[in-house]
Amino acid sequence: MLEITTLLKGLAIGLLVAIPVGPVGVLCIQRTLDRGKLSGFISGLGVATVDAFYGVVAAFGLMIIFDFLVHYQIAIQLIGVLVLLYLGMKIFYGPKRETVSVERGTDIITDYFSTLLLTATNPTTIVTFTALFATTIPNFSNGDYGLATALVAGVFIGSSLWWLILSFGVEYMRSRIENFSLVMIDKISGIITIFFAIIILFSILLNFALGPRWYRSMDYNRFFNTENK
Repeated sequence: MLEITTLLKGLAIGLLVAIPVGPVGVLCIQRTLDRGKLSGFISGLGVATVDAFYGVVAAFGLMIIFDFLVHYQIAIQLIGVLVLLYLGMKIFYGPKRETVSVERGTDIITDYFSTLLLTATNPTTIVTFTALFATTIPNFSNGDYGLATALVAGVFIGSSLWWLILSFGVEYMRSRIENFSLVMIDKISGIITIFFAIIILFSILLNFALGPRWYRSMDYNRFFNTENK
């Protein structure tokens, strides 16, 4: 019974983390409008996979991975900026079409791994998971791996559920919009994606100028309880 409750808590966390619309959300919406709900949902699964991975790191107290992600966050985020700029330019200057394209196997693979890479290049997400997990299951770092596993499974299910709802919802709205223009959608999506890349780049430069003070100022040992291991 406790595992089911924990699974539901993880589901809620997965939804909470996935719902805010960022650059990946824009990409999923654009792909749904451009290539259909399957493309949007598969793109969302890439996000859910990374959410689950970060959940594993936080739930099982994998400090080595955690430290690597945090200490090299600037380099990792720069990779994400480059990928965002590439995708934004590709969408903006893509072929001019007014009909929804047919999804191919290679497109689906690209959809999945591109959003997986983008989400993985945002290591600050793990801070959110660590804090949420610590408050949800205070003793998850003391060897209660059954609850930790249930929580991580819930995160993946919750995140996947949101992308399923989003992709099917956007597909439904597309069928209701008159004078639907893929060209206009691509232009707007490309601009928004490039804008997000510029904002992230600015934040990276700001963090670089200030130094990693936010990391040093937080006591992560109280989350992972490493002093007791």
